[in-house]
Amino acid sequence: MKNTLIAAAIGACTTAAALPAQAQSSVSVYGLIDGAVEHYTNADAAGNGVTRSPSLGGGMFPSRIGFKGSEDLGGGLKAIFTLENGFAPDSGTINQGGRLFGRQAWVGLAGSWGQVTIGRNYNMLYVSSFDVDVFGPSQYGLGALDPAVPNGRSDNSVAYKGTFDGVTLGATYSLGRDTSAAGGASGTNCAGESATDAQACREWSALLRYDQPSWAVVAAYDRIHGSPTAANGLNTSDKTDSRLHVAGLVKGEGWKVGGGVLLRDNDGSATQPKSRLYYLGAAYNVTPLLTVDGQIGKLDYRATGNDTKQALVRATYLLSTRTAVYVAGGRLDNDGTAAVALSAGGSVGAGLSQTGIITGIKHSF
Repeated sequence: MKNTLIAAAIGACTTAAALPAQAQSSVSVYGLIDGAVEHYTNADAAGNGVTRSPSLGGGMFPSRIGFKGSEDLGGGLKAIFTLENGFAPDSGTINQGGRLFGRQAWVGLAGSWGQVTIGRNYNMLYVSSFDVDVFGPSQYGLGALDPAVPNGRSDNSVAYKGTFDGVTLGATYSLGRDTSAAGGASGTNCAGESATDAQACREWSALLRYDQPSWAVVAAYDRIHGSPTAANGLNTSDKTDSRLHVAGLVKGEGWKVGGGVLLRDNDGSATQPKSRLYYLGAAYNVTPLLTVDGQIGKLDYRATGNDTKQALVRATYLLSTRTAVYVAGGRLDNDGTAAVALSAGGSVGAGLSQTGIITGIKHSF
């Protein structure tokens, strides 16, 4: 018995010696929860207002919990991954069309040349909005005028991003951009990967950005293809929905100004396929703890008068480095038959204007 145990121990040591050295790895859990209450007018055609706790996003950022990690493979090469879930804090339900990790779910390699990841990735249209869009993916923001901007994620995709001396390059390619049948911007039922139609549900995007200490410029392009099952009018694979985003920002000590234009060409709409979205925002640190920001935007359809104008203002007070309280207000004017809601996931009577206010608390961990 003793000899058997000794032999087993020697065998285990021999096997361990034959394996590569244990690489250094790290895994972290992170998240953010943003709970808010809001009131807005003209929630229906009769002009009734509504008070609610929003589900799709908080007053500042959508809530999420995530896991990310890396492993040092040597020679400057790392294995990386991120799994990130989006949820509604008012009910605890899952967002992004019911996906378990609907915000991000990818694995890849990174080095001095950049990183390549495979899975559910941000597309470059979404990445191009970072910093230049002052309000970002908040409950009141550009997502009201074009929900595809803050929901820019692609299933079944390969993504690349790298930064070299201030120049950032990025690209994505998806074999089937959206496997969820939930509808809307978070799920459009376009799984793709078809043996009979190579274009069905394909998506590609590209980004070029240049950063200096006091300013930055960025351009990005995104194109999605439809399929017979796809939502939003893209019912064949030769129909596409394309967006070109060009933007920039300037900043100094305690202030920032950002703005841009988003040009859209959408085969899914027979009546108003072409549009332009303009926006301009600014943020100012009144004190180290208090920030005030504001933004204006306009969605201009080229073939109709169904345009929408937006004006936003917000104040954020830091209780700590992780916790903040805020209050924001907005005004949205719909022309013609436009029915764009001020609040993400909200409602409005066609052609009606809307005024809203939202307040809440954000905590990150």
